[in-house]
Amino acid sequence: MSRDPDTSPAATGTAKISAGFEDLKLTEWTSCGGCAAKWGASLLSDLVAEFPVSADPRLLVGLAPFDDAAIYRVSDEVALVSTTDFFPPLVDHPSDFGAIAAANACSDVFAMGGQVVMAVNVAAFPEEFPRDAIAAIFAAAAEVVALAGGSVAGGHTIRNPEPIFGLAVQGVVHPDKIFRKGGAQPGDVVILSKPIGTALALTSDDHEIRAAAITGMRALNRAAAERLRTYGDAVHAVTDVTGYGLAGHGWEMAERSGVRLVIATADLQAYPGAAQIADAGIRTGGDPRNRDYLAGHVTSSATPGAEALCFDPQTSGGLLAALSPEAAADALASGEGWWQVGVIEAGSRWSCCSEPFRGAQSEPFIENELHLLGHQVVVGIDEVG
Repeated sequence: MSRDPDTSPAATGTAKISAGFEDLKLTEWTSCGGCAAKWGASLLSDLVAEFPVSADPRLLVGLAPFDDAAIYRVSDEVALVSTTDFFPPLVDHPSDFGAIAAANACSDVFAMGGQVVMAVNVAAFPEEFPRDAIAAIFAAAAEVVALAGGSVAGGHTIRNPEPIFGLAVQGVVHPDKIFRKGGAQPGDVVILSKPIGTALALTSDDHEIRAAAITGMRALNRAAAERLRTYGDAVHAVTDVTGYGLAGHGWEMAERSGVRLVIATADLQAYPGAAQIADAGIRTGGDPRNRDYLAGHVTSSATPGAEALCFDPQTSGGLLAALSPEAAADALASGEGWWQVGVIEAGSRWSCCSEPFRGAQSEPFIENELHLLGHQVVVGIDEVG
């Protein structure tokens, strides 16, 4: 069963979070919203592969390989972190939309180990769109950017049949203290700073379920990044979990590191109601695109509902980090919302998959696990060279 989110204020109870605009439903102005509106990862990877590669040695992180943000060395002590993120509404209240978009855009800077310093709005609205709603979106975004440590310094707005909003965010980081997707090591513990299941939760007719997910999406990853920075070299890989889901972003970490991420799906931490929605067979539009992206890279003994949580596209998700066991234990004991996703193992050279996600394996797997292989898996061939 597939269902797109019904995001009316009556269903969400967003008045508990943001007052006013009870008669406005932003999601009625758009066909899809949030990070689920991203191009499928397979299409995007093919497009990015055609971009020219910069030869500038000061570009520390660009497209070869890509990461959560670009990083440019300004001096021996300072590097610029640059990213942009925008999407159509996934919630109905303008303030919720602006806050979520800002938290999501700032997250890429935090995922690189940086500090937010400045942002500019990227916006598109129909000409007949309510002006006070636009003002509320901008105000909420500016408030979140300020909480992130930066300021909104301007922006650009165009006409468009559907509303779109986001920000281009600039940050700073020490060139020697950059977090990257790659670098996870066998024996690392993988932890996440937020629950998963945002898209599934937004399909619910229960306003409490929707409100909990909205509150989580509005939250910044600033504190999570600050904690990770205290662990220094014990942090081996970091990314944020957004449109490609826990499975997609977890696989990117595994692939970049040349290892395998084993997710203990019995221990998944989801927003209230999301697991029950997944178990009921409800799937959102981004689910099949994320499965296509990982075809041949996943072996699973998990339940269909647990798999759906892993493939669920997230908006403003948490920071996913591979740490030494000692650092991970400290983070998990901090009371700051971290939970253990799984562990990093050495990449296997052996796999035989009859189906992309629920096939036979050439080595036994424990029940309720999802394995993300950092090495290419060739379907139907036992040995991968």
